[in-house]
Amino acid sequence: MDFEPSPRSKAILERLTAFMEEHVYPNDAAYWAHLAATPDRWSPQPIVEQLKVKAREAGLWNLFSHRSEHHLTNLEYAPLCEVMGRVHWASEVFNCSAPDTGNMETIDLYGTPEQKQQWLEPLLAGKIRSTFSMTEPDVASSDATNIRTHIRREGDEYVINGRKWFSSGAGSTACKLLIVMGKTDPDNEDVRRQQSMILVPRDTPGITFVRNLSIFGYDDAPFGHAELIFENVRV
Repeated sequence: MDFEPSPRSKAILERLTAFMEEHVYPNDAAYWAHLAATPDRWSPQPIVEQLKVKAREAGLWNLFSHRSEHHLTNLEYAPLCEVMGRVHWASEVFNCSAPDTGNMETIDLYGTPEQKQQWLEPLLAGKIRSTFSMTEPDVASSDATNIRTHIRREGDEYVINGRKWFSSGAGSTACKLLIVMGKTDPDNEDVRRQQSMILVPRDTPGITFVRNLSIFGYDDAPFGHAELIFENVRV
């Protein structure tokens, strides 16, 4: 297979590299210094917010999405990820951070028009962030068939009960949406059809933020990898 970047990928790569050299690399030390000094470590960092405006003006925004002006394939997008990944926080500057990218694609593919207006549009605009809550502490949940969180239909509502951790991004004050995976059909003979994903506003009653988990001693502020408890959460 030919992995040589396409001409349009190379053209965007040149622009992205120039942006990184002019705006991102010179601000890396300042980013970490501000994060270490501020008492508000879990809010969006000013340097990133300022550079997001510049990236959007430069046409380097939502590069992962078919909704962007570039319409890149995954193969064309891959070299851009390599460059953005050279600085820990750079992908957010271009609105290309996980888990938001996957969450946006999921809502774009399967969301209702109302859900897209409420959640997809502000995510695409970089105004809010989101998390994907699948991993659980008591099971090997990289295999989603092991998930134990229950999602039960009651009338016009769904009731969620369970415990999640390593919910990346949930520590940020900018996180307004959780995509939660749980079992809606536990008796289905096909174990891969027992699960569903549901959109849950971050401020829904019944969600308890337990803590931000550390990874190799780091808490990964301002994003975090949170432990969350869902107790009769209704959506």
